[in-house]
Amino acid sequence: MELRVLRYFLAVAEEGNITWAAQLLRISQPTLSRQLKQLEEELGVTLFERGSHTITLTEEGRLLRERAQTIVSLADKTEFELKQSGNDLSGEIAMGCGEVRGMTLLSQRMAAFREQHPNVRFRVTSTTSDIIQEQIEQGLMDFGLLTDPVDVSQYEFLRTGITGHWSAMVPGNHPLAERESLTPQNLKDVPLLFPVRTPVHNLLLNWFGQYADQARTNIAGYCSLTNNAVVMVTNGLGISLGLDLGMCYPGVRAIPLSPTLQTGSVIVWKKQASTSPAAAEFARFLLG
Repeated sequence: MELRVLRYFLAVAEEGNITWAAQLLRISQPTLSRQLKQLEEELGVTLFERGSHTITLTEEGRLLRERAQTIVSLADKTEFELKQSGNDLSGEIAMGCGEVRGMTLLSQRMAAFREQHPNVRFRVTSTTSDIIQEQIEQGLMDFGLLTDPVDVSQYEFLRTGITGHWSAMVPGNHPLAERESLTPQNLKDVPLLFPVRTPVHNLLLNWFGQYADQARTNIAGYCSLTNNAVVMVTNGLGISLGLDLGMCYPGVRAIPLSPTLQTGSVIVWKKQASTSPAAAEFARFLLG
């Protein structure tokens, strides 16, 4: 498979129409159709279900789209890093960050690093820990800022030393909204919104203690990002348990948990990875 043909395939998958994709790619429609047919023959599978005006991906096509996106992104990142290599440190450092207070330390280190190396830029993506770890493994991200618990055995790492406190996001008109703190007994019988990650999920169930089974039964949904969780809370789906980021949300109160539940955060990067000069230097800077 040629990288060029994978880009063609992704364009068609995105547009859902060969004619539109051909216009976007600035090639003729017959040429694009021929390239796609040859790709299907090379792989021995049908990638598209063709209709009169649109085409949709088959199951095999969806698998290839997922893999092709990774391959193309990694190729683009590698090309950029190689073009930026030279005597003066430059290039882009890709980071994935969860919504944690540890971002304070990381952003301070980023700013200090750029004072020494102004030609380096950072690309920060806010997403879940699972996606961050997957993309670090694939080489698409250089560093990740993760919420504990994290298995750091596979990483080089730096603990931020900044602790986050868990709270319950409660609608302002809820009977529990006037309380100064919330206990497992207060929350055991209300609809709950839990984080998606299994280790964090288990951390919260441990906090519920003897009420863990009742809490598990009352989970109304799972959500990874605080802003989405707040919208779900506002619209009556349940009370969300998450890290208190010190933000104010109209119509929602962040009420501390009692007993207090705290979580640390850690900056991680892959051990002995082949990285760009900029990423390698930033790793040394973090540990220095």
